[in-house]
Amino acid sequence: MDKALKKKIWVVVLSFIGFITTIKLAMIYYDANFNPYALASFCSINEFIDCDSVAKTTESQFLGIPLAYWGMFLYLFMIMLVFADKLKNIKFLGFLEVFKNPLDYVASLGLLSFIISMTLLFISLHEIKMLCILCAATYILNLIIGLVAVDFKEGGFVKAVKQSVLDFVDAIKVKKYLAMFIAVMVLAGGALTYTTMSNVFTPQVKRKKEFKEFVRAEYNMYAVNGNQLGDPEGKVLVEIYSDYRCPMCRSHNIMMHKLAKELKNVKFVHHNFPLCTDCNPYIQNSILGHEDSCMLARYAYAAEKQGNLWGMNTVLFDAKPKNEEEVLALAAKMRLDVKKLEKDANSMEAMQALRKDIELAAKQGFNGTPVTVVNGKSHIGVKTYSEFKDWVIKEGAIPKDEQK
Repeated sequence: MDKALKKKIWVVVLSFIGFITTIKLAMIYYDANFNPYALASFCSINEFIDCDSVAKTTESQFLGIPLAYWGMFLYLFMIMLVFADKLKNIKFLGFLEVFKNPLDYVASLGLLSFIISMTLLFISLHEIKMLCILCAATYILNLIIGLVAVDFKEGGFVKAVKQSVLDFVDAIKVKKYLAMFIAVMVLAGGALTYTTMSNVFTPQVKRKKEFKEFVRAEYNMYAVNGNQLGDPEGKVLVEIYSDYRCPMCRSHNIMMHKLAKELKNVKFVHHNFPLCTDCNPYIQNSILGHEDSCMLARYAYAAEKQGNLWGMNTVLFDAKPKNEEEVLALAAKMRLDVKKLEKDANSMEAMQALRKDIELAAKQGFNGTPVTVVNGKSHIGVKTYSEFKDWVIKEGAIPKDEQK
């Protein structure tokens, strides 16, 4: 058996292993992003080694295509290159005749994919701070495939890359192959534009895009004043549990105001659940940065006494006052009675109202914020705006622009 044949056999074997591995990664990706009932995969071991969590990140895709799918294509393409001299005899695969030096192409692809793999590994370790061990296995596999295919005695990777480029240039000198290449690029460009814009394969990217409006908002553009948000007689009851020092609660608050602008038959009720031991006995340790959230909650209650709970909600979330003095200064701008506000915020009545909210949350098993309860059905954390809207409409809310 000659050396080239041995190399081809090993390339096929290793590429097949890579293909099977990426199929498993694709299954993990699907379960993580599309199957809410999926159990944890075997490579979800701890907080650091967790394939499932990595699959949920926006970094697990490129141009709207999961990296696992790119990997499957890579390994299948490598196998096709090895058999190009046989496949070109099939009528509709005659174009494969342009692949004259398959091992050079495989070596070049192995090197390129390994360089990309190291970039992904850096992102995984330094940005995501998690590791997918199956992904890491393909990174090593890419390097091994490249090392197996390359011929170090004939110039190594430099020669392989150079030969690949020269063969490509020679191929597109033939008009029919140039036309075919352009057609493939146009089709691929169209397909990738669609996947990038639609996020049909990447719901996690779509979620991130939907969050941008609310996370990056400089102020609550949907804000209302007063004690009532939504319809006073609304049949759909949306209860909100939040902490004024919780960053996601701010985005959640903007979403709730937008829902109130767009939907009828919905009544919103706000509850405080500060993640601070000063008033919350169900929190073992105050969450860093939430140490004064009990104080802010009391001032929200005091603002409600003056008829502007939701206005104060928005101010506390948007302005992020550092202390009680800053809260009072903001209240003055809102034309609230500052002396009464301070007195009410520090009253036993305010503390009792706060404890009532905390007990209500604890009885339902809530231990974080934000929490949304729609007609008795709860969700801890933040959904996208469209998910919240669909949920509330399903419970009986009516879009305000809907024709009667």
